[in-house]
Amino acid sequence: GHTTGPSLNNDKLYKFAYSAEVYVDRVKASLQKSAGYRISSGVDVNLLWRNPDNDDDQLIKITIRDVQVENVNERPAAKNIFKGKSTEKIIGKEYLEALQRPIVLELVRGKVKNFYSYQNEPGFTQNIKRGLASLFQLQLHSGAAHEVDISGKCNTTYHVRQDQVTKTKALDSCEIEKQGFTSHNQILDASTKATSATIYVLEDGFIKSIKAEENYVLLLNSRRKTGAKIVSKQRLELKSVQAGPGLIAEKQVASVIKKLDSSYVAVSLVAERVKSECKKCPSLSEHWQSIREHMYPEKLSKAEAARSFLSFIQNIRKATKDEILQIIRSENKELLPQVVDAVTSAQTPASLEALLEFLDFKDASTSALQERFLYACGFASHPSETLLKSLTATFKGDIANEEIRETLVIVMGALIRKLCDREGCKLPGVVEAKRLILSRLEKAKKDDNVKMYLLALKNALLPEAIPLLLKYAESEEGPVSNVAATVLQRYDPSFLTKEVKATMNRIYHQNRKVHEKTLRTTAAAIILNSNPSYMEVKNILLSIGELPLEMNKYMLSMIQDILHFEMPSSKTVRQVLKDMRAHNYDRFSKTGSSSAYSGYVTRGPDISSTYSLDILYSGSGILRRSNMNIHIFDRNAELHASQVVIEAQGLESIIAATPDEGEENLDSFAGMSAILFDVQLRPVTFFQGYSDLMSKMFSATGDPISVVKGLILLTDYSQEIQLQSGPRASAEFLGGLAIDISGGMEFSLWYRESKTSIKNRVAMFIAGNTEVDSFFVKTGMETTLEVETTLDFISTVQFSQYPFLVCMQMDRAESPFRRYVTKYESLPSGRRYTARRGKAELLAGNEYPLHQENSNMCRKVFGTKSDSSSNWF
Repeated sequence: GHTTGPSLNNDKLYKFAYSAEVYVDRVKASLQKSAGYRISSGVDVNLLWRNPDNDDDQLIKITIRDVQVENVNERPAAKNIFKGKSTEKIIGKEYLEALQRPIVLELVRGKVKNFYSYQNEPGFTQNIKRGLASLFQLQLHSGAAHEVDISGKCNTTYHVRQDQVTKTKALDSCEIEKQGFTSHNQILDASTKATSATIYVLEDGFIKSIKAEENYVLLLNSRRKTGAKIVSKQRLELKSVQAGPGLIAEKQVASVIKKLDSSYVAVSLVAERVKSECKKCPSLSEHWQSIREHMYPEKLSKAEAARSFLSFIQNIRKATKDEILQIIRSENKELLPQVVDAVTSAQTPASLEALLEFLDFKDASTSALQERFLYACGFASHPSETLLKSLTATFKGDIANEEIRETLVIVMGALIRKLCDREGCKLPGVVEAKRLILSRLEKAKKDDNVKMYLLALKNALLPEAIPLLLKYAESEEGPVSNVAATVLQRYDPSFLTKEVKATMNRIYHQNRKVHEKTLRTTAAAIILNSNPSYMEVKNILLSIGELPLEMNKYMLSMIQDILHFEMPSSKTVRQVLKDMRAHNYDRFSKTGSSSAYSGYVTRGPDISSTYSLDILYSGSGILRRSNMNIHIFDRNAELHASQVVIEAQGLESIIAATPDEGEENLDSFAGMSAILFDVQLRPVTFFQGYSDLMSKMFSATGDPISVVKGLILLTDYSQEIQLQSGPRASAEFLGGLAIDISGGMEFSLWYRESKTSIKNRVAMFIAGNTEVDSFFVKTGMETTLEVETTLDFISTVQFSQYPFLVCMQMDRAESPFRRYVTKYESLPSGRRYTARRGKAELLAGNEYPLHQENSNMCRKVFGTKSDSSSNWF
């Protein structure tokens, strides 16, 4: 009779040769040098039963025998981990016996209706059998199908040509329990591509040969040269057909199975999760002892610190709450902050419980650790709703230190955004935290409280907060209106409605009241960055020339930067300038020292990074605001890597100068505010009020104030992959950053000079590990990248004359860059083969040119200073 699936002949034994190979290597490498292994065996197949009412319903028995495990590539004897070991020794006696116990498949029209095996079979041998059984599933007409096999329920396409069938499985469509997580920002993440194809050759209605190949490619988005591939190949070839056992005469499948072996049960064809236990792994405290010395504060700008941080996180993820607490409770003051960074970054339920038990927010003496915990929460790569709920509960409780209270609510904002970005905006914990911040902002009376909730919104970026932000920006004074405007500046332009633009235009043009220069320039930046209309641009250009001295120069510089850096609004600006030719000369020849400038830090095939630097002075030559930004972007995403803003106001009295219009009543203040990896941190105050300023000025050592120091987990990618031949693979990319940013401001009244400096010292370590785990053998590849660098930014101002001289310097020190690739094959006994290749180079330092005008000024500043190096005041 005609069948629509492959059909076996009665009383025959089909003898096949089977092999399953795994390769792990770099993406572009040829497979001849890959790490991997091969399992090969004989496979016997015979027909047990055919349904008397439907000859396309068959039971077949499949038996694996003569199992061999070997290298996938020739290895010299000294490097062959299997040398001199029998299969029984490699796999283990009971596992080998389990592997050779036969399985039974019920095939209906070529599809596996039931897979019969033994219930208490070890997961990994069962998965190898599922991998073999899945090969027997095929249809003999072209078309698409939803099929269940070892990979889950997948979209499959068949293409039939005479005796050849090609089966393509869309692996990204497979429904299977997935384990793992990805990083919050795509630029910091890794991506996967997977393909699977099987080619069948048929003869006499049954299988003559099968070749299956599955490929996984993993790439680090920020450096696509860094990646890995896993290739899994299966082959089944018919060697002979012999006389075999006869059919079992029964009406029903169930009775055939019972007759055969009553211990058989129908088992799912979908792979089960298997985890191999680590026999010789160090305990958490042993591991900590081995890396402890790299974690001292003074070593935090070294790559070794970042490497140790990552390996510590991996071990914390396997640890219990008590093991974690044991380390936290026994560690000294110097190392505890780094331990807190790592435990928080691990983001497991046990690590969070350990920290919440250890940290006492009612105790002000441990506030440094509380802050490290909170910032690490803010940088969390895949935060949970539980974490946000815990922080909300802490915020409602007693907090001894006011700065910790501020940091806490600012970090809650960051978590709200990360959870919303992952479709978590409607989770009860997120809804409650949003409501808390918005309602408390509306009730807040003190400026400091208002600012705190505004900064939380600067992280949360809730669309529903925009009307409130507009109110604060336009009708409040000083720092509050400034912060509200910088919050609006962080929204994607698509959220900035007509109402927002109208308000920003009113602020810039001072239609309702006089505003500070800092606020007006932020409003202008928002307008110019959100697809401005012809008239908006024209009105801004017409205002240049009528503005206070330094603001004129600043706005002019901003317009020139839009043109030179080809920003989105540059087309409109060019059009307006063309039509305004008559008015330009006088307006655009303003003197002053303020400036705005953007340029590239790096331009690469995968990602590029830009810096922008703008500085606004008051008319008397005192810094009002310096703003340094670094953005990283690829084709589809952007990351605000860092922003350091130094703001000062009301400092004219120091040099007995007149304040600018509208700024006569500003209190003396200087401080710094930073954004790191899209998270706004709590601002730091240098001094507040005139007496604080004077006492700090005369004792000023010029020592920088640390703004942020610690370890940050940036890349956090972990996926488990079920290979169709049976084993499980895992892919991990972890990227850690050891960071030390400090800033300072010093004055010399004698030389009428001030100096602002920001030092960024960073070490980055990225580790990728791609591994295939078959219980009795592991094979994989580790990739590491490390770089250490320092970025210094110094601005020196001499205000002994007008326009005063400003020299900005931005330097990157030369940076060691190292990368290594290690391929390995290992047995549980500890026998291991490794091949390692590496490359170390020194990336040249760079003095960023900024702009021509700046270079000219630096010559003047450093030309006049030859005799002034003796001392400051």
